Amino acid sequence: MPSAPRLLLLSALLALLAGCASWGSDNWREPQVHLVEIETVKARLLQQEFVLHLRIDNPNDSRLFIRSLNYTLWLNDLRLAEDEVSVWRSVGGHARRTFKVTARTNLWQHLKPLAKLLKSGQPLQYRLQGELETGLLIHRDLHLSRSGEIIPGDFIPE
Repeated sequence: MPSAPRLLLLSALLALLAGCASWGSDNWREPQVHLVEIETVKARLLQQEFVLHLRIDNPNDSRLFIRSLNYTLWLNDLRLAEDEVSVWRSVGGHARRTFKVTARTNLWQHLKPLAKLLKSGQPLQYRLQGELETGLLIHRDLHLSRSGEIIPGDFIPE
Protein backbone atom coordinates (compact mmCIF):
# COMPACT_ATOMS: atom_id res chain seq x y z
CA MET A 1 0.00 0.00 0.00
CA PRO A 2 2.67 2.61 0.83
CA SER A 3 4.17 2.22 -2.66
CA ALA A 4 0.91 3.24 -4.44
CA PRO A 5 0.87 6.80 -3.01
CA ARG A 6 4.60 7.14 -3.82
CA LEU A 7 3.99 5.97 -7.39
CA LEU A 8 1.11 8.43 -7.74
CA LEU A 9 3.24 11.28 -6.37
CA LEU A 10 6.15 10.39 -8.66
CA SER A 11 3.82 10.29 -11.68
CA ALA A 12 2.37 13.70 -10.79
CA LEU A 13 5.86 15.21 -10.41
CA LEU A 14 6.99 13.78 -13.75
CA ALA A 15 3.88 15.16 -15.49
CA LEU A 16 4.54 18.56 -13.90
CA LEU A 17 8.15 18.53 -15.06
CA ALA A 18 7.10 17.59 -18.58
CA GLY A 19 4.73 20.58 -18.61
CA CYS A 20 7.49 22.88 -17.36
CA ALA A 21 9.91 21.60 -19.99
CA SER A 22 7.47 22.27 -22.82
CA TRP A 23 6.76 25.77 -21.44
CA GLY A 24 10.41 26.71 -21.64
CA SER A 25 10.91 25.33 -25.13
CA ASP A 26 12.36 27.31 -28.03
CA ASN A 27 9.08 27.44 -29.96
CA TRP A 28 7.48 29.67 -27.30
CA ARG A 29 6.31 32.95 -28.82
CA GLU A 30 5.71 36.10 -26.81
CA PRO A 31 2.02 36.96 -26.38
CA GLN A 32 0.86 40.34 -27.67
CA VAL A 33 -0.65 42.88 -25.29
CA HIS A 34 -2.94 45.58 -26.71
CA LEU A 35 -4.51 48.60 -25.04
CA VAL A 36 -8.02 48.46 -26.50
CA GLU A 37 -9.83 51.25 -24.65
CA ILE A 38 -9.52 53.73 -21.79
CA GLU A 39 -12.92 54.21 -20.17
CA THR A 40 -13.69 57.07 -17.78
CA VAL A 41 -15.59 55.85 -14.72
CA LYS A 42 -15.44 58.82 -12.32
CA ALA A 43 -14.09 62.32 -12.83
CA ARG A 44 -14.18 64.12 -9.50
CA LEU A 45 -12.09 67.09 -8.46
CA LEU A 46 -9.51 65.19 -6.40
CA GLN A 47 -9.71 61.72 -7.91
CA GLN A 48 -10.35 60.31 -11.35
CA GLU A 49 -10.97 56.66 -12.08
CA PHE A 50 -10.41 54.96 -15.42
CA VAL A 51 -10.73 51.40 -16.63
CA LEU A 52 -7.98 50.16 -18.95
CA HIS A 53 -9.20 47.43 -21.32
CA LEU A 54 -6.24 45.18 -22.18
CA ARG A 55 -6.39 42.38 -24.74
CA ILE A 56 -3.91 39.50 -24.60
CA ASP A 57 -3.31 37.41 -27.74
CA ASN A 58 -1.67 34.08 -26.87
CA PRO A 59 -0.05 32.47 -29.95
CA ASN A 60 1.20 29.42 -28.02
CA ASP A 61 -0.28 25.94 -27.60
CA SER A 62 -0.27 26.15 -23.80
CA ARG A 63 -2.44 28.24 -21.49
CA LEU A 64 -0.92 31.55 -20.35
CA PHE A 65 -1.41 32.44 -16.68
CA ILE A 66 -1.22 36.15 -15.82
CA ARG A 67 -0.49 37.02 -12.20
CA SER A 68 -0.06 40.78 -12.03
CA LEU A 69 0.40 43.98 -13.97
CA ASN A 70 2.80 46.77 -13.03
CA TYR A 71 2.11 49.84 -15.16
CA THR A 72 2.60 53.58 -15.64
CA LEU A 73 0.27 55.77 -17.71
CA TRP A 74 1.69 59.00 -19.19
CA LEU A 75 0.07 61.94 -20.99
CA ASN A 76 2.88 63.77 -22.82
CA ASP A 77 5.43 64.12 -19.99
CA LEU A 78 2.90 63.98 -17.14
CA ARG A 79 2.74 60.74 -15.19
CA LEU A 80 -0.98 60.28 -14.56
CA ALA A 81 -1.15 56.86 -12.91
CA GLU A 82 1.22 54.23 -11.61
CA ASP A 83 0.15 51.01 -9.93
CA GLU A 84 0.74 47.32 -9.47
CA VAL A 85 -2.41 45.22 -9.57
CA SER A 86 -3.03 41.54 -8.99
CA VAL A 87 -4.90 40.16 -12.00
CA TRP A 88 -4.93 36.32 -11.85
CA ARG A 89 -6.37 35.55 -15.27
CA SER A 90 -5.54 32.97 -17.90
CA VAL A 91 -5.64 32.93 -21.68
CA GLY A 92 -6.05 29.62 -23.48
CA GLY A 93 -3.67 28.41 -26.16
CA HIS A 94 -4.19 30.18 -29.52
CA ALA A 95 -6.80 32.42 -27.90
CA ARG A 96 -7.35 36.01 -26.91
CA ARG A 97 -8.90 37.51 -23.83
CA THR A 98 -9.73 41.04 -22.77
CA PHE A 99 -9.57 42.04 -19.13
CA LYS A 100 -10.06 45.29 -17.25
CA VAL A 101 -7.71 47.09 -14.88
CA THR A 102 -8.81 50.05 -12.77
CA ALA A 103 -6.50 53.09 -12.77
CA ARG A 104 -6.93 55.91 -10.26
CA THR A 105 -5.23 59.26 -10.43
CA ASN A 106 -5.36 62.82 -9.11
CA LEU A 107 -5.18 65.31 -11.95
CA TRP A 108 -5.47 68.24 -9.52
CA GLN A 109 -1.69 68.23 -9.03
CA HIS A 110 -1.25 68.48 -12.81
CA LEU A 111 -4.01 71.03 -13.38
CA LYS A 112 -1.89 73.94 -14.67
CA PRO A 113 0.29 71.92 -17.08
CA LEU A 114 -2.74 69.90 -18.21
CA ALA A 115 -4.79 73.05 -18.89
CA LYS A 116 -1.88 74.46 -20.89
CA LEU A 117 -1.69 71.24 -22.95
CA LEU A 118 -5.44 71.28 -23.59
CA LYS A 119 -5.44 74.97 -24.61
CA SER A 120 -2.66 74.41 -27.12
CA GLY A 121 -5.02 72.39 -29.32
CA GLN A 122 -2.13 70.09 -30.21
CA PRO A 123 -2.68 66.33 -30.09
CA LEU A 124 -1.64 64.80 -26.78
CA GLN A 125 0.55 61.72 -26.70
CA TYR A 126 -0.37 58.98 -24.25
CA ARG A 127 1.92 56.13 -23.29
CA LEU A 128 1.20 53.00 -21.29
CA GLN A 129 4.29 51.18 -20.07
CA GLY A 130 4.31 48.15 -17.89
CA GLU A 131 5.15 44.58 -17.20
CA LEU A 132 2.87 41.56 -16.99
CA GLU A 133 4.04 38.81 -14.67
CA THR A 134 2.98 35.44 -16.07
CA GLY A 135 3.20 31.76 -15.15
CA LEU A 136 2.53 29.70 -12.08
CA LEU A 137 5.74 27.82 -11.32
CA ILE A 138 8.02 29.16 -14.03
CA HIS A 139 7.30 32.73 -14.93
CA ARG A 140 8.16 35.16 -17.68
CA ASP A 141 7.72 38.90 -17.57
CA LEU A 142 6.10 40.45 -20.64
CA HIS A 143 7.04 44.06 -21.27
CA LEU A 144 4.23 46.31 -22.39
CA SER A 145 4.64 49.60 -24.22
CA ARG A 146 1.72 51.15 -26.07
CA SER A 147 1.28 54.71 -27.21
CA GLY A 148 -1.13 56.81 -29.19
CA GLU A 149 -2.62 60.20 -29.70
CA ILE A 150 -5.58 62.00 -28.16
CA ILE A 151 -7.01 65.08 -29.81
CA PRO A 152 -8.28 67.42 -27.05
CA GLY A 153 -11.10 68.91 -29.16
CA ASP A 154 -12.74 65.49 -29.34
CA PHE A 155 -13.40 65.57 -25.58
CA ILE A 156 -14.04 69.26 -24.87
CA PRO A 157 -17.49 70.60 -25.78
CA GLU A 158 -17.58 73.89 -27.67
